[in-house]
Amino acid sequence: MRPLVLSLVLMFAGAVTAVAAEGDLPELVKAVKAVGREGQGNVAALAAVAELAKQPLSAVLPLLEAIDSDQKLASNYLRGAIEEIVARETAAGKALPLADLEAFLAKTTNDPRARRFAFELIVQAAPERREPLIAGMTNDPSVELRREAVERLIDAAATALKAEKKDEAKSLYQQALAAARAKDQVEAIRKPLEELGEKVDLAKHFGFLTTWRLIGPFDNKEKKGFPVAYAPETTLKFDAEVEGKDGQKLKWTDHTTADEYGVVDLNKVQSNFKGAITYAAAEYVSTVDREVEVRLGTPNAWKLWVNGEPLFGREEYHRGMELDQYKVRAKVKAGTNVILLKLCQNEQTEEWAQRWQFQLRICDRTGTAIPPAEAAKVAGR
Repeated sequence: MRPLVLSLVLMFAGAVTAVAAEGDLPELVKAVKAVGREGQGNVAALAAVAELAKQPLSAVLPLLEAIDSDQKLASNYLRGAIEEIVARETAAGKALPLADLEAFLAKTTNDPRARRFAFELIVQAAPERREPLIAGMTNDPSVELRREAVERLIDAAATALKAEKKDEAKSLYQQALAAARAKDQVEAIRKPLEELGEKVDLAKHFGFLTTWRLIGPFDNKEKKGFPVAYAPETTLKFDAEVEGKDGQKLKWTDHTTADEYGVVDLNKVQSNFKGAITYAAAEYVSTVDREVEVRLGTPNAWKLWVNGEPLFGREEYHRGMELDQYKVRAKVKAGTNVILLKLCQNEQTEEWAQRWQFQLRICDRTGTAIPPAEAAKVAGR
């Protein structure tokens, strides 16, 4: 059965004129990648995909190279074209260029989504290649490929444990933990590893920031405070006293969470305020200038700054909370960086609307923790 994407292509292809001559691969790819997030340019993109689907097997590698995980819709279209090419050409008895696909897969700077697709094509044509390829991917930058490699280690550890080979099982579980980035896999490793006498520090493994300075509450009655720039947003002075909600005099207070997933519960640390805002600040020390991902989980409306630069925010309340719920790219400098988070609670009284909390970690794009260069907390300045 043809993929949904290709079904749509065939629907549109009859009604539109191809945007480029058949065989003009770069122009066809350009038309596909011009499609917007809201579907702008969709008709032209679908017409181009219809032409791409007619290409020979030699087009597979260039199309894989064109896939970009940041362009999800365009990448789906390109994948659909590749699937159509492969299905047609292999049905005609032609062989996939496995050596070229493996070379593409081995180049870890290629797009992770494209590499995962290349892996699927290889395994589809040569199932015996799966095991040796996966064995070398425990530290792969593709989260999906790494996940399969970790699962392989977990299975091997469980087999060793069942055979009473505890030292071997422990070693395999340790290898799996070092490579694991997904919460479910870390939890699957944690229990048997701790039963084997190895304590697992989840906060350290995931890179949660656990030491914060907090100040609040500020006014958020009728949800009016989200756009208001209260004192911490304008002048970040940790030794200053500022006016908060209902005229309260507020000062920054230190807090270190003991939660294994780095959760700071503001209802417990401060009070169960309604229609309120709290600011949280943490210091992050980096050895070099670099790009990181700030990954946040919270059920509350929020805004984020790094070194005074506003990065992102979301005015949405009580949509739930999960690990890595929001991923925000940021640049940190060598030395001390200050992360500021604004957390807004509304006035809903339902039981499910009472959570006022957050967890935040610093990592790279694979979810690998980037721990601070030294244990530090924001000092008054």
